[in-house]
Amino acid sequence: MWVFVMKKGYQEREEAIQTSVITKLKGVTLTNSSETGLHLWSAEDYTIPPNGEQVFFIVTNYIETPNQRLGFCAEVSLQRKINSLQAPPSQGSLPSLTGIKTGLCLNSTGTCEIHAWCPLEYSKRPTEPLLSKAENFTIYIKNFIRFPKFEFSKSNVFETTDDSYLKRCSYDRENHPYCPIFRLGDVISWAGHDFQSMAVKGGSVGILIEWNCDLDKDSSQCNPQYSFTLSSSFPYRYARYYKDQNGETYRTLYKVYGIRFDIMINGQAGKFNIIPTIIAIGSGVALLGIVSNLLTFYVDMRPAVEKGAANSFKKPEEPEATEESSAAEQGQSSVERRGPTIPRNTGQRYSAILNTQGAEPRHHITFSPHS
Repeated sequence: MWVFVMKKGYQEREEAIQTSVITKLKGVTLTNSSETGLHLWSAEDYTIPPNGEQVFFIVTNYIETPNQRLGFCAEVSLQRKINSLQAPPSQGSLPSLTGIKTGLCLNSTGTCEIHAWCPLEYSKRPTEPLLSKAENFTIYIKNFIRFPKFEFSKSNVFETTDDSYLKRCSYDRENHPYCPIFRLGDVISWAGHDFQSMAVKGGSVGILIEWNCDLDKDSSQCNPQYSFTLSSSFPYRYARYYKDQNGETYRTLYKVYGIRFDIMINGQAGKFNIIPTIIAIGSGVALLGIVSNLLTFYVDMRPAVEKGAANSFKKPEEPEATEESSAAEQGQSSVERRGPTIPRNTGQRYSAILNTQGAEPRHHITFSPHS
């Protein structure tokens, strides 16, 4: 009964959910640094990739190295310095983390010369997030799901006749649990972290959308449930390329820190079907039959078990006494059947008088004592 009712054993289940996700970010902020000056960031600038996929990255902090050109420059001091194991120039180009070593040694810097994009990347990271206002950016997540076995499909966008609902709602577990628009600061808080501290070094947030639908009810009862998880992340680099008046290429290199979002979809649906209903009922009846047989067997065997247990606790003298008493009783009953025994040589006279009616006369027998 518990499986049939609580686990809905009368339903046919499907877990092969088909899904698609579209994301859209909104928000604009302005940064101002001594190296690059004012910079206006819109969704096309801080969202990577910008075309609204299921996995995306939002820039919250960065290191900018502007006006890089291909040329020859000194390797940074943190790289391997000149030592006795350094290969001579005659061996040709050697690999480096930031460029190709030419084999020349620069005494002025104590490093090797490399062919690379110069100047090399700045390595000092800001202690405060440059895009601190990104906390108020919003993510619009539109999720379509379909259960092909039941030909059922739905979206996570709340069904309402109010056209302005999506323009003014923001997801909240209590007030707006079915609004698909999420504020970045709230998402990080629900994942168990502070946005401003995460925005400095970056992180990764998982957004799980769970669909558990009972298709025996109205479709309006099939709604998503959201949960959020947190993990670490790593920065990465990208560059923007330009051409000057002479047609030469130069670039601006960005080492960006931010928050990576992974949207994961999971779900299952159930609907009444006669086959699992019959199987569940048959299994329940069979189980009840087994239980009934076990109870009947126990009731039948209980007296024998109790009698055996009682006999095992009797004293060993009791069976012998019982045998003796039974033998005495048998002897007494045999005496009663046989009649009195005639004593010998007692000198008393006994006469046996028989009923003469209808019988032959018999002699009178007299016993006398010997002289």
